Amino acid sequence: MPSHTDSLSCLSLISQCTVFPEHESMMEDLKLSVSDLPMLSCHYIQKGCLFTRPQIPIDSLLAVLKRGLSQTLVHFPALAGRLITDCNGYVHITCNDAGAEFVYANAGHVSLRDILSPTHVPDAVNEFFALDRTVSYDGHFKPIMVVRVTELADGVFIGCTVNHAVVDGTSFWNFFNTFAEVCRGATKISTPPTFTRDSVLISPAVLRFPKGGPAVTFSGDEPLSERIFSFSRDAIVKLKERTNRRKYNSNGAVDAVELLGKQSNDTWRTNSGDDENPNRKATWLLNSWLRKAVSKPTQAETVKQTAEISSFQSLCALLWRAITRARKLPSSKKTTFRMAINVRHRLEPKLHPFYFGNAIQSVATFAPAGEVLSRDLFWCAEQLNKNVLAYGDVMVRRYVQDWESDPHCFPLGNFDGAMITMGSSHRFPMYDNDFGWGRPVAIRSGRANKFDGKISAFPGREGGGAVDLEVVLSPETMAGLESDAEFMQYVS
Repeated sequence: MPSHTDSLSCLSLISQCTVFPEHESMMEDLKLSVSDLPMLSCHYIQKGCLFTRPQIPIDSLLAVLKRGLSQTLVHFPALAGRLITDCNGYVHITCNDAGAEFVYANAGHVSLRDILSPTHVPDAVNEFFALDRTVSYDGHFKPIMVVRVTELADGVFIGCTVNHAVVDGTSFWNFFNTFAEVCRGATKISTPPTFTRDSVLISPAVLRFPKGGPAVTFSGDEPLSERIFSFSRDAIVKLKERTNRRKYNSNGAVDAVELLGKQSNDTWRTNSGDDENPNRKATWLLNSWLRKAVSKPTQAETVKQTAEISSFQSLCALLWRAITRARKLPSSKKTTFRMAINVRHRLEPKLHPFYFGNAIQSVATFAPAGEVLSRDLFWCAEQLNKNVLAYGDVMVRRYVQDWESDPHCFPLGNFDGAMITMGSSHRFPMYDNDFGWGRPVAIRSGRANKFDGKISAFPGREGGGAVDLEVVLSPETMAGLESDAEFMQYVS
């Protein structure tokens, strides 16, 4: 007998058409950068917004969305283009107005509750996106973008599938926000993209491909479990406070109150051999504290110590520990926590905040499983913090030089069973996508680029610093994570 989840997967494709920019593009071809080219072996990005049903007929809604998409493509001509490879092997986006695909589908038997209430994300969500498991290299002969609008029993899902060699998350959500803004009736968009191609990211190096193009570097057939874990603002604040709790006060000295509180019940022996006299015990503790205080550096001398750990780094450290524990790895096993970071503001001179294209690089932090679990939360967060803080202009340029010496596609996956990859961002304005009848009730993604250990960060719908983590793990590891007391105490 088919399960409820199976029945949700029945979706009917009603219509499909090509939407062209309202005005002809005059933009020249855009050369793919050192950040774009490695993404040619990745799947298209699949992200979308779930809405309540608008108070207009579906035909009227589709007309508004098609007209808005046509007008938005004028500002984003690359999304109506195609990829081309020239005779020298360089890959470009030709802004030839070939158009974006627009698909209307119906899943009238699926409700908002069916999507939102299950503990794990139902497979039906994957049906809300086009070009399933399509590799970005295929943009040479497939649309760079497809918008699929799925009508539900009491809602609408607007899903965008966009070539990952053309956009990163910043560019993707800038398009999505602009699309919504235009559909609301805006005649002047608030965050126009820039298409300059004059930074260090534009390289003379050539990336060669095998016949037929590259393939993804992970298995798409392994069993996976997916869940959205929500963290309220209050939970994030408490987690950050816990992470940043220091053993030393602001002058670099040991906190005597904390020391006494921790050790007053300990069993220990002083040099004098008198471990029964509480007064002598307290005196020894204070004398020990004073000696340490004198030997500790002053605040001025410790200015270069680790800066305050951010809320998000605290959350990443919590996740790193919990997943490592759930995987039951040997203590000597090297674990990897990889984070995608935006380099627009890290380069000198800086790129425009809405530079169109990929401007991301990967920062990896390594530690043996035993250390991740035996050290405290602050230590784990500190490792992430140091690597992110160190990633400035020099590191960005070093990555470019290293890639130019060995051009290659980005190796995405969990290759040794101990990797975690954090993508997307809780800072992306995902819930700003109001098409005219209200904000989204949820953000969801498709099957693209998912493997054991892939995490995506979303903002929480309530805002104010709340965070949602889309976590994809093997079923066994997910079960372990869901029973992890340290992790789950912060989950809403």
